Amino acid sequence: MAFRVASVLLWFTALGFGLPCVWVIRNLLTGRGLPILFGFHAYGGGPFERWGPRGMAVMLFVFMLVCGVEGVAGWLLWGGHTAGAVLALALLPVGALFWWGFALPIPPLLALVRTALILLNWRALK
Repeated sequence: MAFRVASVLLWFTALGFGLPCVWVIRNLLTGRGLPILFGFHAYGGGPFERWGPRGMAVMLFVFMLVCGVEGVAGWLLWGGHTAGAVLALALLPVGALFWWGFALPIPPLLALVRTALILLNWRALK
C-alpha cells in the first residue's frame, strides 16, 4: 500500500507540474509571459525567471521531461519494483534543482512523503 501511495504522489507531480509546462512554454515563446495559475505566476518567482523567456522555456522543457520520468518511476513503483524506487530516489536532486529554480513549494513536500514511504518499506520491494 505504501508504494501505491508513493506512486500516486509521483504521478501527481508528473501530471500536475509536468503537463502545465506545455502551456507555459507556449506563452513564453509567443511573448505572453507567465500565465496566472491559481492566483500565482506559473513557475515564476524563482531564480530561473531571471533567465528570460527563452531560458525559462528551455528549463521548463527539461523539467517536463523530468516529470515524465517521475511518472515512469511511479508506474514501476506501483508494481513494487526496486527500479521504480531507485529511479524515484535518483530523481530527487534533479527535481530539487527545478523546485528551487521555479520556486515550487508543493513538490518538495510530496517528495518528502514519498521518499519516507519508499525508504520505510524498502524490504518489500521486488
